[in-house]
Amino acid sequence: MAFVDVIGLNKSYQVGEQRIHVLRDLALTVTRGEMVAVVGASGVGKSTLLHLLGALDRPDAGQIHVAEADLRALDDAALVQFRNRNVGFVFQFHHLLPEFDAAENVEMPMRIARQPLSDARRRATELLMRVGLADRLAHRPGMLSGGEQQRVAVARALVMGPALLLADEPTGDLDERTADALQDLLREMHAECGLTSVIATHNPRLAAACDRVLRMEHGQLRPA
Repeated sequence: MAFVDVIGLNKSYQVGEQRIHVLRDLALTVTRGEMVAVVGASGVGKSTLLHLLGALDRPDAGQIHVAEADLRALDDAALVQFRNRNVGFVFQFHHLLPEFDAAENVEMPMRIARQPLSDARRRATELLMRVGLADRLAHRPGMLSGGEQQRVAVARALVMGPALLLADEPTGDLDERTADALQDLLREMHAECGLTSVIATHNPRLAAACDRVLRMEHGQLRPA
C-alpha cells in the first residue's frame, strides 16, 4: 500500500505577465519505509514538489495523500498540525533560528507540540551527538559553519520521529565524509523508525544510497 500517493499534480506561478508551469500532471507513489531520491537540474520543480508533499503550499490541481491524510481536504489549522506531527523538513537554506542555540533549534518542534522540555532536551542531545555535534550544543547558528548548520537542521527534522522526511539538498554543505555519515544516519532512522523519505539532491552518492532514483523533467517524474 502506498504511503505517499500523488495523482495529477499541477502547480504554476505567475511571474510578471507570464504563467510558469512547474509541475504538470505529476504522479508519485512511495511505499512506507522507502527512501526515494529526486534528481534533476536546478529550477525544474524539485523544491516545489517537496513543499507540496509537506503541505507548505497547495497545488493548483491534483491529489496528495500521505498515510491516510488527504492534504487537499485539510484546512490551514489541520495542515499545521499535520506538518508538526508527521513531517520532518530539511530545507536547502537551513532556516535555523539565530537567537537560539543548536540544542534549542532542534528542540523547537517538540516545544511547539508541548512535549516535556526534559524529553525535548534529551532527544535533541541524542540526535546532535549522532550527527557529530556533541560539542556544539550551546552554539548559536552564527557560530557554526554551513555544514554544521545543515547537520543541526537534519537533527531538527528528525526530532519528532516523523513518518515522512522531506529533504532538499541535505548534503549540499557537507564534505564527503560527513555526507556519508548523514546517509548512514538516515538509513538507521529508516530501519529504527520506519521512516519514509523523499530527498531532492544533486549528490550522486546520496542518490545511489536511496532505494529508488527519479528524475524530474518537464514537470514530471520518471525513473533515472
